[in-house]
Amino acid sequence: MANILLEYETLKRELDFASTDADRTGKIIIQVGSATCEKAAGSDIARDEFQKLIRASGRNDIVVKQTGCTGRCSQEPIVSVFIPNQIPVKYSKVTTEKVNEIFNEHILKGAPVTKFMLDKHTNLLCKWVVTIFGSKHSSTEFYERWGKKINSILEEYGIYYDVRVLYGGEIEIRHRSASEFDGILMVFPENILYGFSTEEDLRTIIKGQFIDNVLVKENHVFARDLVEKYIKFYGDLSFFNKQNRITLRNCGIIDPESLVDYIHAQGYEALAHVLFKGNPEWVIDEIIKSGLRGRGGGGFSTGLKWKITRNSNPDPIKYVICNADEGDPGAFMDRSALEGDPFSIIEGMTIGGYAMGACKGYIYVRAEYPLAIKRLENAIKEARKFGLLGNNILGSDFAFDIEIRLGAGAFVCGEETALIKSIEGQRGQPVFRPPFPSVKGLWGHPTNINNVETWANVPAIMLYGADWFNKIGTEGSKGTKVFALAGKVKNTGLVEVPMGTTLREIIYDIGGGIPNGRELKAVQTGGPSGGCIPVSKIDTPVDYESLKEVGSMMGSGGMIVLDDTDCIVSTCRFFLEFTKDESCGKCLPCREGTVRMLEILDRITTGNATLEDIDKLERLGRLMQKSSLCGLGQSAPNPVLSSLQNFREEFEIHIKEQRCPTQKCTQLIKYIIEPDKCTGCTVCARRCPVNCIIGNKRLPHEIIQDQCIKCGECYNSCKFDAIIKI
Repeated sequence: MANILLEYETLKRELDFASTDADRTGKIIIQVGSATCEKAAGSDIARDEFQKLIRASGRNDIVVKQTGCTGRCSQEPIVSVFIPNQIPVKYSKVTTEKVNEIFNEHILKGAPVTKFMLDKHTNLLCKWVVTIFGSKHSSTEFYERWGKKINSILEEYGIYYDVRVLYGGEIEIRHRSASEFDGILMVFPENILYGFSTEEDLRTIIKGQFIDNVLVKENHVFARDLVEKYIKFYGDLSFFNKQNRITLRNCGIIDPESLVDYIHAQGYEALAHVLFKGNPEWVIDEIIKSGLRGRGGGGFSTGLKWKITRNSNPDPIKYVICNADEGDPGAFMDRSALEGDPFSIIEGMTIGGYAMGACKGYIYVRAEYPLAIKRLENAIKEARKFGLLGNNILGSDFAFDIEIRLGAGAFVCGEETALIKSIEGQRGQPVFRPPFPSVKGLWGHPTNINNVETWANVPAIMLYGADWFNKIGTEGSKGTKVFALAGKVKNTGLVEVPMGTTLREIIYDIGGGIPNGRELKAVQTGGPSGGCIPVSKIDTPVDYESLKEVGSMMGSGGMIVLDDTDCIVSTCRFFLEFTKDESCGKCLPCREGTVRMLEILDRITTGNATLEDIDKLERLGRLMQKSSLCGLGQSAPNPVLSSLQNFREEFEIHIKEQRCPTQKCTQLIKYIIEPDKCTGCTVCARRCPVNCIIGNKRLPHEIIQDQCIKCGECYNSCKFDAIIKI
């Protein structure tokens, strides 16, 4: 079997690598985001403009490369510039005008344009960036204490303004024990890691690195290739350096359409070693040992699921499926992974197919993801071309292939039995279990289904080892989790953090906190299947068990931040309306229960409910949880039940006082004209579409409340602030 590793090494050598490493190639690298969100923001226009300017300059040492999503949604399109031996520079919201200035000033003259730089709040451009990393137990006080000491030493040496100090997250070092040091420093642009435990360590490192320009060998440490590659690209920004990316390890770094880029980022190395070892049971044991749990929401042990599929049925035909039917409102984790690193999902499925004895895989992806589909098709084609799919993969006797199946966007098809029915060409409805798909699935054969994020973790686990993965996260929830951070937070985007990271760290340290001076009210996790977590529980660790304890769930990874202007009742109504529309209608508890619960919420938000309706909501919700056929119906009441648990008073205010504290429920808003402020200008009366405002010119007017349709035209048109909204 030695020829398998030889086949891989030969393939790696034969592929001409267009490296993204400026220091290695000596070329200037311009990276332009090319995900769906980036393209919508104008990244294609920016890329074309760069290429036009390069042609006009006659330079052959400047390379433009496309990448996947970096995760900074609100700042797209993002352009990264890598010049040999300089700190990487990232520009946000890059327009055609900005491209011209960036090219002329930075690319040609070597002077970064600070006013366009991502997260740059000053025109000062530092020579170095120092990022402090610690263990997963490091507190805010830890970072601030060491940060103050570093700044003090920098000021002592007269280089305070030459070095920018940032705080990172957890980092794993190799060759030496992390327990030797209290913290780790990474120095940019040299990308050197130092361990430190005392102030004297810091003084030695700073003097040697910045004053004497020498490597301080006694404190020099190394991280794993995966970590060093990531922080080299993104560790100089606080949004990124507090993350630990495994699923998204290549997103925003490699060209997602280039098999060459993927292979030179250690792609398919895991598959080569798995096939070389030739022991499928060992692969499954490693996945079990790693503690990887399904990232689709249920959190079932991935390795155990694989073992059942392999051993429970002697059927020689087995299938593996990637569930890419991402349907949660506001969720885009799977789309970003598919668009930014499709080869990792294909490699993960191939390893899984080998471990379970499957010869065929299917990727079930919704048709609303055209770019993801295009890149998956390209990745499958390239893998087949170079012998990484099909017969005799890497010279072995293993045969495996993958096909894509398009879904019509039905949320219920995220449930595995409904997904299987859809692939078979039938109506996407769930069926009773047992038997589970692992025993009897696609076309009656044993079938394993995992979601995009789960498959993407597999190559990393097999490459770096189960013990490595097992050390990340908490006792019951291993590894990292990707979240789509949305709502009332400054840095909306895609984040990947170790399990056990608190909601506070995600929202404030990575997300940048709540904008416009507002206060955090709640965090909604788990999408339509999750719940609303109040601000009083903001220090809850993000893991399967902890989220369940506070009335929510992990789900696929949606995380919506609500501030004090958001109405909890209205939020519940939004999610329940979604699940009502997405119910397949097969079972009565879900089909009727969602309708009746929505009717009650409608009454509450329009001022027609009684306190007994709250009890009805709870009874209906509990009944649906116990008797619905599939996960959609069983989890549909979760947002309502968790909100009643944590925000019951807000429901009662809607009913008792017939008002919405946040003024989001339109039918509970009342517009009143204050007589002492009203000048009788009649503007409001003329703008009212139902003529419910009466009064004479130059005299105070009045709103006839039972005729008012709550449109707000009067409120918006009054120039004297005479109309108030309560």
